[in-house]
Amino acid sequence: MSVGQFVFMLHSHLPYYRKAGMWPFGEENLYECMAETYVPLLNAISELYEEGIKAKLTVGITPILAEQLNDEHLQNGFVKYIDAQITAVSKDLERYPDPNVAHSQHLKYLAKYYFDLWNKLRDDFVNKYEKNLIKYFRKYQDLGCIEITTSGATHGFSPLLATDSNLNAQFKIGQDTTERLFGKKAMGAWLPECAYRQGYEYVGKDGKKHWRPAIEVTLQNNDIHYFFTESHVIEGGNSIGNRRVIGVYGNIEYIPLPERPATGYDTYSAYWLPDAQVAVMGRNDRAGYQVWSAADGYPGDGCFREFHKRDDKSGMHYWRITSPTTDLGDKMLYDPVLAFNKINENSDHYTTLIYHLLNDYKKATGKEGLVMVSFDTELFGHWWFEGVEFIKQVIKKFNTYLPEVEIMTAGEYITKYPPKEAIQIPESSWGQGGHFYVWQNHLTEWMWPIIHSCEKRMCQIVDAHAEIPEDKLLHRALNQLARENLLLQSSDWPFLITTWQAKDYATDRFNEHVDRFSFIADMIESGNIDDAKLKEIESIDNCFPVIDYRVYQSITEGVIPQQEKKLAPLYT
Repeated sequence: MSVGQFVFMLHSHLPYYRKAGMWPFGEENLYECMAETYVPLLNAISELYEEGIKAKLTVGITPILAEQLNDEHLQNGFVKYIDAQITAVSKDLERYPDPNVAHSQHLKYLAKYYFDLWNKLRDDFVNKYEKNLIKYFRKYQDLGCIEITTSGATHGFSPLLATDSNLNAQFKIGQDTTERLFGKKAMGAWLPECAYRQGYEYVGKDGKKHWRPAIEVTLQNNDIHYFFTESHVIEGGNSIGNRRVIGVYGNIEYIPLPERPATGYDTYSAYWLPDAQVAVMGRNDRAGYQVWSAADGYPGDGCFREFHKRDDKSGMHYWRITSPTTDLGDKMLYDPVLAFNKINENSDHYTTLIYHLLNDYKKATGKEGLVMVSFDTELFGHWWFEGVEFIKQVIKKFNTYLPEVEIMTAGEYITKYPPKEAIQIPESSWGQGGHFYVWQNHLTEWMWPIIHSCEKRMCQIVDAHAEIPEDKLLHRALNQLARENLLLQSSDWPFLITTWQAKDYATDRFNEHVDRFSFIADMIESGNIDDAKLKEIESIDNCFPVIDYRVYQSITEGVIPQQEKKLAPLYT
């Protein structure tokens, strides 16, 4: 007898790195995630399928990431990257064992471990997956092993976009890209940064009150039926970020919001939203925290591989975490056997945890519930090296030992167990404090007027070219203008500036796309388009090859009728 449903959601996203640097920021970031996360994840899904198990994972792949995985330049670049790693670790095999180096026999063993790992990776990517990961994610989608979800085309921060035509373009182009690459539209979406806003009224230039629809209206208009959010958005109270003491976050002074009152709702079911027939499901706080927390969750165990320490010659990760307080210079050498034995223990604990959460809920309420967990895919393999094996073992153990837990994709859950209640959720995100501060603060406030200016200029130019021009050069320029507008809207740029992870790189990338946008717009408006310059830009920013610039035609926002709409309280 079923005790309830379990949805395991993975959100895969990286910004547009193509021909925009290599290291420490650029294409190599993509290659690392392909090597450590995306290829191993496909291997896990395929191996489970060969054992007769459909993984039933919900795998979000943002359109801009999907375009990069589908790009020949990056596919060939990844092979070169793997070859470079094989060359580097081969030199380690030659220099170990070294009598002048402590534990050099263990280092020799680890070098051989990585040599075999990188060679298998190359064989998998080139021969098993034909360099085309998208093709094989689509294969396992079609076999019913996974469900692919979409997102905003370039992960633009939806609530802060100024115009509905730009908001619609993000999800229209995102959904179209998912359908083109995976063969069908996505049923669900990951809101970029889990950022949501309600509808609101404003006074237009005509002096009349207008109503701007909530985010879910745009989703419904693009055939998106559900999305995900954080637990605090459903339940109220404090977000995870708000539980910390006021202090410095990145390089800014962070002040948390007042605690929201408890709503009386929980995350054990999905809910309809009030303004459109779109469902929302919240992450289970207990089940999510157990995995993503480096301090209290599985990834922080001392036997797991240390992400931050590399060999100074080959770049290989030869050390383990040891303990959170151990200096990098004092880390112990990594032991793969010990680490993967720990994964067996962790997966036992996690499957038991999920079972008891669902069983306890059923005992308390008399009804079956949902546990949905959602994570950045890159946590598994890239940040937590052993994490993909954890996913595989969790899925296998549920199927083998705990059939009472019904593993489903998110779309299967919404279809079989549609929501029975509607709920109004507040303005929110996954970021520190649960609001928009990570993306809109004194370090990034200069960006938003530029983004909004480009939004409006895009609409004006498109409105002036409502019909596709016969001039093919002009048509190309209009489409490239649309690409640059999407790329400058990426939420990654303000995020990386705020957190100082790559402040200068993100600033430069944002400005480059703004400059390209302005250059193309000037050419269009002057009627003097330089074919060579346009080709140069097209050769770099070639995403969304079948884009139709007319998606940016202005949307007329309705005047509020006599019976005015009322806003629910916003937590801004």
